[in-house]
Amino acid sequence: MAKAKTETSMEKITSLCKRRGFIFQNSEIYGGLASTWDYGPLGVELKRNVKEAWWASSVYERDDIAGLDAAILMHPKAWQASGHVKSFFDLLVDCKNCKKRFKLEDLTESGKKKIGQAKCPNCAGTSFTEQRPFNLMFKTFLGPVEETGSQIYLRPETAQGIFVNFNNVLNSTHKKLPFGIAQIGKAFRNEVTTGNFTFRSREFEQMEIEYFVRPPEANKWYKYWIKERFDWYVKLGINPDNLRIREHKKDELAHYAKACADIEYKFPFGWAELEGIANRTDFDLKQHANLSGKDLNYFEQDSKERLVPYIIEPSGGVDRTMLAFLIDAYREEEVRERKRVVLGLDKRLSPIKVAVLPLLKNRAEIVKLAKSITDDLRKNLCGGGKRVVYDDTAAIGRLYRRQDEVGTIFCVTVDVDSLQDKKVTVRQRDSMEQERISIENLKNYLGEKLQS
Repeated sequence: MAKAKTETSMEKITSLCKRRGFIFQNSEIYGGLASTWDYGPLGVELKRNVKEAWWASSVYERDDIAGLDAAILMHPKAWQASGHVKSFFDLLVDCKNCKKRFKLEDLTESGKKKIGQAKCPNCAGTSFTEQRPFNLMFKTFLGPVEETGSQIYLRPETAQGIFVNFNNVLNSTHKKLPFGIAQIGKAFRNEVTTGNFTFRSREFEQMEIEYFVRPPEANKWYKYWIKERFDWYVKLGINPDNLRIREHKKDELAHYAKACADIEYKFPFGWAELEGIANRTDFDLKQHANLSGKDLNYFEQDSKERLVPYIIEPSGGVDRTMLAFLIDAYREEEVRERKRVVLGLDKRLSPIKVAVLPLLKNRAEIVKLAKSITDDLRKNLCGGGKRVVYDDTAAIGRLYRRQDEVGTIFCVTVDVDSLQDKKVTVRQRDSMEQERISIENLKNYLGEKLQS
């Protein structure tokens, strides 16, 4: 009988990620580039599955949301309208003793105490330089020569690409209020304080919906999206005890927001934001309309009224979400006095759905049959996004453990008897139960199990 152990540390997760090919340090052979990460063979699959699960629930399963993929580079006036040029900065101070640089809010606990009472986390010094603003946007230049080119920015969020396309999407889809625009894309912030693995980095990916509503209905939809987004994590396997909703206080709200709530996850390093849901009011559309001179109103056909919609924004991080799924799925069990590491990922997220394993890799006929089964499963399952792999690089017991550790749902073992009875052994990850299935019915059996 398996005995589960529930303690999960960041060290265990980072070790698993590198060992099994989920996440690597960027530019590692050159000593690494701080807080930048590369997604390995399994990591890219898990990340893709997270995004596809989000896209399915946000776009495919609804009639009121359309998709968009806006460019990373935007006209610099877009960032003037949004307030990022003037307001998107951190206040920085340097420790005079060790010369380390810190965000003021990190030293003063969001303003609860004065800088004169703070201690340097690095050397315990108490003397700091004067605070100074540091804009978080990465700058670059558009044009062949930096001196004559136009200064532009790598986008710090994906939302503005949606706002400037409001009319384009509205005119091409003819959506009626309430409706939304969904986008998944890269964003860049020159963060001073990064860390906790992939939780906070300078290059990251966002999953955002901008949901346009009539102003009197804004609070109703704000509450709706908080519940909708919380439930999404639970449906995909996150333990609800590890999730909470935290409403922002008035002094925490962004300049454009009337209300905001974070969905937080209990990471090994503490509670931290997975996703924010904000009532952005009509700030963004009005700002872009004023600076561009374009009409970004919505015309209500029934009432013949023109209005500027309020915007409810659920905005989550792909990298943070993937990290939370990894942590929540990780477990250690004792099976016959041996440790078994399992990633109990939801089957929609698991990087590998089926692994085909020959019991004896030195028996050519077994290997041939196993590879034939693999090819057949790939033709019938992979088209639906279900990855099938073949592995003969270790003994069967070690192969099982390896597949458990990366979250593979089913292992199909081809043995000596398979050559005669045309059956294989199918082992399920979580229960470790084994069932003998005919090769002829295998693809239907697995297809139904993975679909249900």
